[in-house]
Amino acid sequence: MARHISALKRARQNEKRRLGNQGRKTKVKHAVREVRAAVGQKNLAAAETALQKAVPTIAKVAGKGTLHWRTAARKISRLTRQVQALQGA
Repeated sequence: MARHISALKRARQNEKRRLGNQGRKTKVKHAVREVRAAVGQKNLAAAETALQKAVPTIAKVAGKGTLHWRTAARKISRLTRQVQALQGA
């Protein structure tokens, strides 16, 4: 365990950041899950609505540094392609 005041503060900050990141990652996972569920049910309207909610959520989490920007771009791209494939079908 840390002994110095600065190390104790750093440990507190790390714990706060860990919990915040955990919550943000959970939001992303839920958003992705909603889009994929709608695509799986072949419900185009629900998929488009879920995608419109998911994209800003993913972008915001990447902007905070929780996700790498390329990971966020990849997630958005894959979800968008799935919804577009549903439109074409």
